[in-house]
Amino acid sequence: MGGKRARLATAVDLFSGCGGLSEGLRRAGFKVVAAVEVASKPADVYRTNHPSTRLYEEDVRLLDGKRLMADCGLAPGELGLLAGCPPCQGFSRLRTRNKATSVADDRNSLVLEFFRLALEMQPKTIMLENVPALERDINFVDGVERLREAGYEVRIEVLDASRYSVPQRRRRLIMLASRVHVPVDVEPHRKVMTVKDAIGFLGEPGVSCDPLHALPERRSPAVKRIMSLIPKDGGSRADLPKKYQLDCHLKSNGFSDVYGRMRWDAVSPTITSGCNNPSKGRFIHPVQDRAISLREASLLQGFPLSYVFDVKHGKEAIALMIGNALPPPFIAAHAKQLRDAVVP
Repeated sequence: MGGKRARLATAVDLFSGCGGLSEGLRRAGFKVVAAVEVASKPADVYRTNHPSTRLYEEDVRLLDGKRLMADCGLAPGELGLLAGCPPCQGFSRLRTRNKATSVADDRNSLVLEFFRLALEMQPKTIMLENVPALERDINFVDGVERLREAGYEVRIEVLDASRYSVPQRRRRLIMLASRVHVPVDVEPHRKVMTVKDAIGFLGEPGVSCDPLHALPERRSPAVKRIMSLIPKDGGSRADLPKKYQLDCHLKSNGFSDVYGRMRWDAVSPTITSGCNNPSKGRFIHPVQDRAISLREASLLQGFPLSYVFDVKHGKEAIALMIGNALPPPFIAAHAKQLRDAVVP
């Protein structure tokens, strides 16, 4: 019985990035036996934090699902969970603002590869997480129909990750599919994690022994001045004297979070690849006159303090990894249902 239970709790992580999804699956009780990530820097971070997982650094379009299963000692149908977040940049809100349909992007077709591998591997359960606009994509709609034809019960919802112990506002589509049970709603967590809960215990970066938190910030005197004038704990650029407001901001009412401070007792805005840049959103620390550090950004995504990001990869690359990551607490909340279904 023990061997069977262990096998049923196996999972494969497609498009793994730096490992947020795998971290969430691990918390839910899955053993992630394999992951796939073609980009070298996220793959390096993934390997550091998930050393026991077999990592495939290859294009998922060239991946054979049956070969991957055989490598892991599994036959089609034996895998407990196939999970992933196919890159779909053409569907992001920033890319589609003021447009009715998605932006043309070759990466959007990768959702087809997710469904292809799902049908090849025949896992007991499936999880796909992505931007809400994916729900309208014909490739996604067709893939869901193919899963249903193959005997899977499918549930699709758009949820805010802040309702599941993630200290940020983040609306995401999550698809749960199963051929061993009927997926149901996952109850939101009672406690809402705030910015203060997530990062309030950290000291100033300049005195930190954590290399990720201590990465130096380089800003022009003008930008430093602007940040110092933004009112503490939730102020915005609208609070600035007119002479300090940038011309581009005076001409536009959009992107009002730019050069805004986070608020201690609220969740943060969505953590994006620009999370360490005040010109990209409400990413100024609640009380210190600086942008949040990359360690603070990772904590707001729900990564543990011990998660290792190698600073040799550079701030831009790490910010991209963190912004693209799946928040582990959000994944864990939904993956727990799937694990309970395959390991009763």
